[in-house]
Amino acid sequence: MYIGIIGLGRMGGNIAARLTRHGHDVVLLDRTPKTYHETVAKCAEGKAHGVNTVEEMAQALSKSGDAHRVIWIMLPAGEITEDMVHKVAGLLGKGDIVIDGGNTYYKDDIRRAKELAERGISYIDVGTSGGVWGLERGYCLMYGGEKEAADYIDPFLKALAPGVGNVVPSPNRGEGKHDSRAEQGYLYCGPAGSGHFVKMVHNGIEYGIMQAFAEGFDVLKSKNSEKVAEDQRFDLNLADIAELWRRGSVVSSWLLDLTASALAKSGDLGEFSGQVQDSGEGRWTIEAAIEEDVPAPVMTAALFTRFRSRTGNNFGEKVLSAMRFGFGGHVEPK
Repeated sequence: MYIGIIGLGRMGGNIAARLTRHGHDVVLLDRTPKTYHETVAKCAEGKAHGVNTVEEMAQALSKSGDAHRVIWIMLPAGEITEDMVHKVAGLLGKGDIVIDGGNTYYKDDIRRAKELAERGISYIDVGTSGGVWGLERGYCLMYGGEKEAADYIDPFLKALAPGVGNVVPSPNRGEGKHDSRAEQGYLYCGPAGSGHFVKMVHNGIEYGIMQAFAEGFDVLKSKNSEKVAEDQRFDLNLADIAELWRRGSVVSSWLLDLTASALAKSGDLGEFSGQVQDSGEGRWTIEAAIEEDVPAPVMTAALFTRFRSRTGNNFGEKVLSAMRFGFGGHVEPK
């Protein structure tokens, strides 16, 4: 199957490459030639086809012989994605499919899906988690939209998902009781907007987990502070503690893996300032909690801590920065 991909940044390029390694053909468009060539170098030979404009992409997909043209937009949330969705839709027709794989606000998805449906075009929102490691590890995918269109793009999503791997399925799931795709790492969540809503809450939870790790390692580091009675001070090796917790501990996780790696490289995380950005999903999750009258004190505190980090920071916020760089390549502002 053929798919057009617009935006070959940290995740878009790896998504394209992983699809080609599973037998799909990709038609690629990016405004930066260097990024395009880096993506092609990672793709399976003969499976990546470049174009210079969205118009050329639509034409190339028309010649593929597939039942429907599919274009995946992987651009930053906001105006740039909004404009591209409408530009792409203007070149597609009845039965074609537009996918937004970025971190778009779910209410925008609901609106866009209605607008495109009037023209017979299906809109699928795909919450994509996996960061810069997705090419090899696979992506956790949460998606919503018209069921028929979602079923059509299933081969793409299955190729991108990590598969069962070494994770043992829950013993309580039961035969035929749940969607088996969840165990593969991708899940149809419901109508348009539901995929990005699930990803939004996922990121809100991520904020809270990251904050807990950051505070915990700050407490460990500060145990050797002059503020502590001299006979109660411990000079703890944080890299070794992080490595220890990765094995058999109930707090073991990928975020802990990234923390351990960063601490092993630089015990004081001196390369990080601790100015921690937020990309929107944490705010949106808290807004949803307010709308639903659901208390969310952990996620709210984690978001506010990120605000505070930009006016002054501590070791805990350097740990946050290290984790963000580890999973997503997020670089601190200069």
